[in-house]
Amino acid sequence: MRNVVLLEHVSLDGYLAGPKGEMDWIHVDDDVWDTVHPVIDDADAVIWGRVTYQMMAGYWPTAADQPDASRHDIHHGRWLRDATKIVFSNSLKASDWPNTRLVRGDPIPAVASLKREPGKNILLIGSVSLAQTFIRLGLIDQYRLTVNPVLLGAGAPLFPSGGSQVGLKLVEAKALQSGVVALHYERP
Repeated sequence: MRNVVLLEHVSLDGYLAGPKGEMDWIHVDDDVWDTVHPVIDDADAVIWGRVTYQMMAGYWPTAADQPDASRHDIHHGRWLRDATKIVFSNSLKASDWPNTRLVRGDPIPAVASLKREPGKNILLIGSVSLAQTFIRLGLIDQYRLTVNPVLLGAGAPLFPSGGSQVGLKLVEAKALQSGVVALHYERP
């Protein structure tokens, strides 16, 4: 059965974005991408909420084809071209990005159905409120976090408040030269 893998860049104090939505604190270099690319390559689908989907659809469909595309843009752009894009939204009516599915309503049966389909892992990237919902509902099988050495103090928290305790098993912790720590946890 497929796993739902939460893949996020997060501050040391647990934020995905700063108080005004800023993400300029996220450290990305070849070391980070070399750590993240195998996680992406082990998946063939991505889950987003509407806001993140629209942001991604504004950039990624042609990113790999640009003359100044970085190694990361080429890799991720080609992966997204082939990946199934699953958008949880009650307001989005249609998508013109090929290989995109819109899902409305309760995520629990939708995720159960996705996990039974043949294929590789399913990534959930960005999408703060959707990530919090999936965490709260116990729909995340693996947590793949790149923890950045910065304290934001406020912003968009990854983890929902008022949730119940969830025990996780540490699979790997890797300190990168930049001070970023790549963490891999699984639900036991």
